[in-house]
Amino acid sequence: MKIQKLLSYVRCAVDDYNMIQDGDRIAIGVSGGKDSLAMIAALKSLQRFYPAKFELEAISVSLGFEGMDFSPIQKYCDDWGVNYTLVNTDIGQIVFDERGEKNPCSLCAKMRKGALNEMVEKLGCNKIALGHNRDDIVETFLMALFYEGRIGCFAPVTYLDRKKITSIRPLAYVPEADIIGFANKYSLPVVKNKCPADGNTTREDVKNMVKEYRKKFDHFDSKIFGAIQRADINGWGKL
Repeated sequence: MKIQKLLSYVRCAVDDYNMIQDGDRIAIGVSGGKDSLAMIAALKSLQRFYPAKFELEAISVSLGFEGMDFSPIQKYCDDWGVNYTLVNTDIGQIVFDERGEKNPCSLCAKMRKGALNEMVEKLGCNKIALGHNRDDIVETFLMALFYEGRIGCFAPVTYLDRKKITSIRPLAYVPEADIIGFANKYSLPVVKNKCPADGNTTREDVKNMVKEYRKKFDHFDSKIFGAIQRADINGWGKL
C-alpha cells in the first residue's frame, strides 16, 4: 500500500469522527509495531495540508524487557520530523516477576496506559492517537460478544474525563492487511515485542477465528465493521 492510500483512509476517519481540531497537540502512542509506525507517517503527512493546524509528539513506553531496542524508532521519528520520547518502566518485572500474574495483559495494559498518559500530560498534549486498525476493532467487538456477552467496542474518539485527554484512533478504517503491505513497502523499523505473553492471548485466538471466517464469508470484516457503525454503539455514529 502506498502512503497516499493510507492517508486517504486516515483522512476519512478523521473527518467522519471529527478527530482533530485547530490547535490540537497530539501524542502518538508508539508501541514499536507496524500500526503505530504507519500512523506517524499518516499523521505527519496529514499535518502538511489539513485545514486544522495541529502539532505532533511520539511516545513509547518501554516495559523493561531485555532485547528491545527503540533506537530505530528514534531515527524513524527524526526522519519524519516528529519529537520522540521514550518512557522507561519496570512494568514487565512487576507483572511477571514480582506479582506472577497468570493473566498479565489486563494489569500490564492498565500500567502502560498510566505511564503513557502521564507523559502525554507532561508534554502538554490534549489528545493521544492510538494505533488500532479495522481488524482490531472487529476483534474487540467479537471478544466483547463471545467472552462478556455484550454488544460493545471502544469508540473512534474517547474523552478521558479524569485526565482531560481525548484518545483518537485515526487508523480505524485501515484493514490490517493494508498496513502490513505499507510496512513492507516502506521497510518500517518494527521493534519485536519481547513480552512472554505475546501471541498467547485471547485476542490472538479471536484473530485466528476471524481468519477462518474470512474463508467462509465474503467481506466478513467489512460486514462486521459496518454492523458496529450501525448498531448505535456509543461513539460510533458518524458526525
